[in-house]
Amino acid sequence: MPNDPQTLTSLRREFHMAPELGFHEVNTKARVAQILRDLGLEVHEGTGVVGILRAGQGNRAIGLRADLDALPIHETSRHDYPSQTPGVMHACGHDGHMTMLLGAAQTLSANPEFDGTVVFLFQPNEEHGLGARAMIDEGVLERFPIEEVYAIHNLPGAPLGQISTRHGLICSSESLFEIHIQGQGGHASMPQAGRDAITIGAEMVQALQTIVSRKLAPGAGAVVSVTEFLTDGQRNVLPGHATLKGDVRARDPQDREAIEGLMCQITEGIAKAHGITAEMTFKTEFIETINASEPTEAIVNTARTMGLDTLADRQPMSFSEDFAHFAAAVPACFLLMGNGEEGPHAQPLHSSDYDFNDALLPIGAEFWAKLVRNRLPKPA
Repeated sequence: MPNDPQTLTSLRREFHMAPELGFHEVNTKARVAQILRDLGLEVHEGTGVVGILRAGQGNRAIGLRADLDALPIHETSRHDYPSQTPGVMHACGHDGHMTMLLGAAQTLSANPEFDGTVVFLFQPNEEHGLGARAMIDEGVLERFPIEEVYAIHNLPGAPLGQISTRHGLICSSESLFEIHIQGQGGHASMPQAGRDAITIGAEMVQALQTIVSRKLAPGAGAVVSVTEFLTDGQRNVLPGHATLKGDVRARDPQDREAIEGLMCQITEGIAKAHGITAEMTFKTEFIETINASEPTEAIVNTARTMGLDTLADRQPMSFSEDFAHFAAAVPACFLLMGNGEEGPHAQPLHSSDYDFNDALLPIGAEFWAKLVRNRLPKPA
């Protein structure tokens, strides 16, 4: 695999045309494993794919992670390499993340100017927050001990190649909730005879909005969003049952726990006031992503030595990232790399007309290789 921009572009577009959903990345994993073996790396296949590259006599090891999965989105991009899987596309740039890391593996295997071990982690099912935990539960960190771990995510709308990160919290947690309301259905002309689940549910929706505005400190950065309101009502039938579904983002575990408690309190209180029952479930899919100090400094220093535009203290992101589980286990840094400011490269992540910027591929591959050489320097 020659590591030139044209080859990287062809590989990225190959991945783009063959997207696979989380925990179904069969062909993607096989292709990644094949490339790593062709480069001479030791390869281990399980829930994800792990490539091992050693050089020198050093006993230090670092991990680099890329994500494999795509999204259940019908692509509307106007280019000549669209998804060939109906209803599935790489709308988050994981095709580019894989390619950059494979490019770095090629560079480092051809010129192993470092001393130690690099563990290349290709993780499934990032989008649902399940892949990192699955690899950890499978024992990847015990089998391949690493002292620190890193991950790159592209950032649409930011200048091409701009590096941005921060110490401490970088990405919010995500928790999903459901509230099941059991009232009493009835005739639309006689609402007094029932317990209308719509009006009760609407009261809950409004009350939930007071959690962030009145119960948390200003600037907490939390978000509570009701995203679905489902009932069994009809044209002239008041519903007896309603389900509210939604999403909670938080930048602090204590805020996340406080929100859960306040949501339970609101649900139970309104249900009791109306003489009905309501049950709530609250499940945290993604924990907060926390960057450690030394790895973050390493990212900033590497970016600056390459002459890249660098933001060392960006604002935290409101989105969530499955890399958080690796960062909770090993000192880590999650960084963002600008995808470009125009056209499909500036479209939002998860948009049906988003596309990864191929001009970023050699920048990302070089950055990974430079980071490895900085963190695992050859002895003088």
